Amino acid sequence: MEIYKAKSRDFSEELSKITKKHNTVSVLRLVCIVFFIGSIYYYFQKEEMIFIALAVAFIAVFIFLMRIHSDLLFKRKLNTALLEVNKNEISYLERKSIPFENGQEFNDFHHPYAYDLDVFGENSLFQNLNRTATYIGKKTLASQVLNLLPNKEILDNQQAVKELTQKINWRQHFLALAKISQDNQSSYETLLKWSVFNSKPLSKMTLFISYVSPVVFTGFVLAYFWTSNAVFLSLMAYLFVFNLAFLGRFLKRIQIEIANSSNIDQIINQYGLLMQQIEEESFESEKLMALQAKLKYKKENASIHLKQLASLFSKMDSIANLFTASLFNGTFLFNIHVLKNLIQWKADHAQALEEWLDVIGEFEMLNSLANFSYNNPDFVYPDLNSDYKIDFSNLSHPLLNSKNRVGNEVSFYPQSYMILTGSNMSGKSTFLRSLGINMVLSGMGSVVCASQANVHPLPVLVSMRLSDSLSDSESYFFAEIKRLKQIMDELEGRPAFVLLDEILRGTNSDDKRNGTIEVVKKVIGKKAIGAIATHDIEVCLTTNEFPDQLINKCFEVEIQNEELYFDYKLRDGICKNKSATFLMKKMGVI
Repeated sequence: MEIYKAKSRDFSEELSKITKKHNTVSVLRLVCIVFFIGSIYYYFQKEEMIFIALAVAFIAVFIFLMRIHSDLLFKRKLNTALLEVNKNEISYLERKSIPFENGQEFNDFHHPYAYDLDVFGENSLFQNLNRTATYIGKKTLASQVLNLLPNKEILDNQQAVKELTQKINWRQHFLALAKISQDNQSSYETLLKWSVFNSKPLSKMTLFISYVSPVVFTGFVLAYFWTSNAVFLSLMAYLFVFNLAFLGRFLKRIQIEIANSSNIDQIINQYGLLMQQIEEESFESEKLMALQAKLKYKKENASIHLKQLASLFSKMDSIANLFTASLFNGTFLFNIHVLKNLIQWKADHAQALEEWLDVIGEFEMLNSLANFSYNNPDFVYPDLNSDYKIDFSNLSHPLLNSKNRVGNEVSFYPQSYMILTGSNMSGKSTFLRSLGINMVLSGMGSVVCASQANVHPLPVLVSMRLSDSLSDSESYFFAEIKRLKQIMDELEGRPAFVLLDEILRGTNSDDKRNGTIEVVKKVIGKKAIGAIATHDIEVCLTTNEFPDQLINKCFEVEIQNEELYFDYKLRDGICKNKSATFLMKKMGVI
């Protein structure tokens, strides 16, 4: 946390300096304008050329100051974003708030574990991981937490995350640039929609007129100044009107081509800056170099192509200004030429545009995992195996406070499936979620909350926290049966990591017990690995029938000084102590 505090102080001081410079330049710009107006006034009063020279000088200085002002404005935005990045990390690590988007829009109640493991929403895994600021970054991270990668890609991600973990300055600068882009889903989708829209090239006649008309207009202008013949002035007027009428035929098409977005050029420019950050950095891991290589197109960096596109969209924005649009198009058919260049850019680059944006998304996702690793130096990267062995030392839930969380030794070998018992509040559900979340993190290439881990990455299937689905007109019980059916269907294709928490609650005790036993038998019959939590002791006796596949584990509770005491330590065997009767007596229920 100290590095974030130090950076926060540095960026705060730098921001103060930049703001002072920005204010000084703003005042100097105003002074230049005042002196320019004064010079013009005195010229008309005294008709001395020195005042014209001064006016030109003040305008030149004003233009120079405009560039400095623009640079300072960008630096101020960037430093403000960098300051916010570090303040957010401080607030997060001090557990005051989680100032990051929670990805609720990506939640899928039909996904095998998204809802049960709190992957999205407030205080979710996604919210704790998320250090993205573009829509494609957020979308890529959401996709990654929902899908298991092949082992090779997991290892590639691990190496990439390890490298990025050490590049804190680069990561923060990248995130700050993404923040000031003010990117959103609408802008991203609008740009992609534009890139795939079929834009037919302009006809040969249109191109002929677009080149000939400005040349003729320029000829009339020169002829008028050379001869002072009013006929050329009339011809200029007629040609001016003709050009505007000709442009009118393309107004609808121009509106389509500029993607109906007023600030699309700014967002494209920011995409270009993000790509430039990637292009100019030196990477060593295979995945990062491969992503970087995708930004090389036709012997030039993607950022250069993006800047060209941003410039074209910026020029096309002039169509919205009646005065400039009339002036530039009445004389030179300016927007016709920009339209031609936009269509040509799309023909040359549209195929690569989505891939370039995907690279930004991948880097934001990997940066998020790197930040997670950086903030948790005691977490480890799991070793991978292909022997269906899963072992964790000191396993805990990564989102719990490090001061309070309790680690446990967990091994799913030689027995592959655990029957877990324990009284209410003893930690069974948290333990199951710890297993699930760490298996999800393993399948992404992230660090896990353990001191050692050896994992065979598997799909994670969970039935822990279902709810009545009123919109689907189904009861809790039916929703649970559907989930169990989904799990069994998934297990037909390949083994998986299956977590079940007190299933079949919506039926009577005998039916629940018998059904649970049959589910356990079927799950281990399909080579699943994982755990089931239950309060039913008879379910635990199934281990006698399948000693090579099943093992009993428990969490115990003790009564100390008339209070319940939970140590949240995983033990061998079946839970013996109960807490419900004690609690009801203590609270006067019975």
